[in-house]
Amino acid sequence: MGHRIHLIVFILLCSSMKCKSWGWFSSSKEAPPSMERSSYSNEGTSRGSNAEFSIEGFNDKKGMMLLDNAKNKIIGSNTCWQNAYKHLFAGCSEILASNEKRSRFAWYLSDCFQKDSGRHAFPQCDQKSSMAKCLKALDDLSHKVYLEFYLETNSICHQLQSHAFKHEVERLVTELKSSSQYVEDKLDSIGEKSENILQGSKQIHDSVISIDSHTQQVALTAKKVEDHIGDVLRHSESVYEQTTKIAVSQSQLQEGQEDMKRNLQDGVALLKESYNYLGKEIDKLRDEAIVIENEVHKVGDAMSLQMSTLQSKAEDIGNMTGISLDKQQQLLDGQSTALKGLNSLTEYQSKALEESRKTLQYFAEYGHKQQQELLQRQEQIQRLHDRLMENSKSILSAQESFESKQATMFVALDKLFALQNAMLLESRMIKAFFIYAISVFVIFMLTSTRQTYNVRPWLYIGWFPNS
Repeated sequence: MGHRIHLIVFILLCSSMKCKSWGWFSSSKEAPPSMERSSYSNEGTSRGSNAEFSIEGFNDKKGMMLLDNAKNKIIGSNTCWQNAYKHLFAGCSEILASNEKRSRFAWYLSDCFQKDSGRHAFPQCDQKSSMAKCLKALDDLSHKVYLEFYLETNSICHQLQSHAFKHEVERLVTELKSSSQYVEDKLDSIGEKSENILQGSKQIHDSVISIDSHTQQVALTAKKVEDHIGDVLRHSESVYEQTTKIAVSQSQLQEGQEDMKRNLQDGVALLKESYNYLGKEIDKLRDEAIVIENEVHKVGDAMSLQMSTLQSKAEDIGNMTGISLDKQQQLLDGQSTALKGLNSLTEYQSKALEESRKTLQYFAEYGHKQQQELLQRQEQIQRLHDRLMENSKSILSAQESFESKQATMFVALDKLFALQNAMLLESRMIKAFFIYAISVFVIFMLTSTRQTYNVRPWLYIGWFPNS
């Protein structure tokens, strides 16, 4: 029957340890197990071997690493890290009840990290002011450092409280084993009652298993939330990369606009040069027309002189009617050739004027077309610039909306963490109630005989202060 009682106690304690919690006891109030076991050490030697119970179920590698790092920094010479981690170790029991203290511990650690890494230290935060006001003064990089140390404080406190829970459970199990060995010879008379205890323990075990499943579901939901946070962070990184690419493209577009402005200035200068060259050519054509007109006047004067001379000669010849008809015919031929030359000269002058008029019209149309193309290109550049400004404004609005969504998500996460803390606190209270009820029932059953009835109040007095 003694072995059955041992088995019942072991099953109850193992079922209560399956549930992962935040711990029952503060790390600052740990008691060494050797001092707690000293009350039964002398009695256990007279009743056989007193094997100590141990638990190895709290080996979180990340938490152990953070805890070792914190202990090394406390031993080190940096007073900032020493003060921060001493405050953290001394106040881990108050973190679950006060989110403000958790934020302040993370603030101390982040400030030490900023100072140690050569960056700007955090601004002064008064003890009486709330952490929400202090956090508003941080930039994005400092806020990320603060969030990392915020999670680190949770991991360190969870690890410390898990160690405290481990040592306390080991101490309780060792004391229960020593007490069971002390009353092993007196348990043969309560065999029938042990069956009822076994049935009750099964029911309690089922209730503890249901609580364990509920806490596991809470852990799964927390894990899903962490995965969702990772996805949001990755999405924010991709948005940041896209914004950097857009900024680079904007700078490239500005450079292209500057190049286009330079090309437009060069085109305008070239157009001015072509206008100047066209004016010079028109002046040259005008001078040539003036020269041709002067030559025509000279030829006309020469022809008039010749005509006057011919007319004088004709008068002389008329007076001399006896001159032969051959000379008169030659005079008529000379007059006809002179008239032909004059007609050809006038035709050449009209052709030159027509060609100059066509060239002037062509250059005027060409300049008008170039000016229209220049205006169209300027309008296209203006439209592209307007589109770029609209796109940049839309990107900025999208980024602001994403930041607002991210802020609301962090608020929802804070609420979820608060709900998780409340559920874990309730599960801890339920487990404590069940363990106290089981211990009271076990002590009552163990001391229900006349021989052990007088020991019951002493066991109650010794059990409740120790718990």
